[in-house]
Amino acid sequence: MTLALSEQPTTPAALTPAAYSVPTPAGAAHVQYIPAPHGAPADAPRVFTVINAVMRDTVPVGKDQVNAQQRYKFRGIDDLMSAVAGPMRMHGLFILPEVAEQSAERRGEKMTTVRLTMRYYLYGPAGDALVATVPGEAADFADKATNKAMSASMKYLLLQVLMIPVDARSIDDGDRDHPAEPTEQQRAERAAQQRRRAERQQPRGQRSQQLRRSSRAEAGPWEQPPQQAPVGPPRDFLAEATAAPSPEAFATVRAAAVEAGAPADYLARLDAIAAQKRTAAQQPQRPREPQPSRPDQERAALLGEMYDAARAAGLVDNAEADETFANRYGLQPGEASSDQLREMRDDLLDHARAAGGAQ
Repeated sequence: MTLALSEQPTTPAALTPAAYSVPTPAGAAHVQYIPAPHGAPADAPRVFTVINAVMRDTVPVGKDQVNAQQRYKFRGIDDLMSAVAGPMRMHGLFILPEVAEQSAERRGEKMTTVRLTMRYYLYGPAGDALVATVPGEAADFADKATNKAMSASMKYLLLQVLMIPVDARSIDDGDRDHPAEPTEQQRAERAAQQRRRAERQQPRGQRSQQLRRSSRAEAGPWEQPPQQAPVGPPRDFLAEATAAPSPEAFATVRAAAVEAGAPADYLARLDAIAAQKRTAAQQPQRPREPQPSRPDQERAALLGEMYDAARAAGLVDNAEADETFANRYGLQPGEASSDQLREMRDDLLDHARAAGGAQ
């Protein structure tokens, strides 16, 4: 983006940033400043004063946005722009962006990563300006990588130049020198996600064997995290009670649960299953509803795996996954074929593994 000042008789040298070297304990800090053009009002406030006034009038912006996959809160670009728009209009400050450098890199067949350097001119009412250079980086499956990179660059320009405050209690992993120690619940959830990813990468025969071996690797079925409940028995007595063909078989399952040390509330759930089975046995038999076909079941499973892969790749929620899918195939995931869902899932997993390896 190029700025043209055709109506003011200024020389080209007046628009050239003046570089200043300011000594600091860490070394020289370089500042670029464009003086006010010839004929600017002498009483018009200079950009330094205007930035200070905008800083005073900008309200705090809390970390109200949530990244569910990485479990941290952050401040979105829309929230920051809404906070500074009023003070900037009031004091006559505006920002002129310019792309200084840009590069794009393809990762896999679909993912595009864009890295750019934005140069921002912060102009005050007198026409003078400060120049700030900020990098930005983003990745996307469609055509929005450049937009996301520019948004990231603008976000940190506003944060670092205007020092937009945030409530101290909102500080999280994104603002710490060292990440906070994850909770026990977070460790358990991450372990479960890693097991699911490993199972999806195994052949079907090995996957079913692994599922049988690790079906009771997690806590007992009556435990409700994050409450600290006693470790449950290694058997799924709820499933066995549901499948019991007779009252005698149910009594055997319940006795085994008591012997294994199941708590009272879990035994009550077993008794509720028995009561439901007795009620169902007393009612007349109804014709069975048609079961979904195997292709429908496969598509439903692939749809769930695609959403899991989208979260692993860093997409915020299912809505962003739907938008990415629609940009690629021209239809919503619910209307897609099994092959399309499988292809999208595999590409997302490849991107998640590549991002993890880069870190």
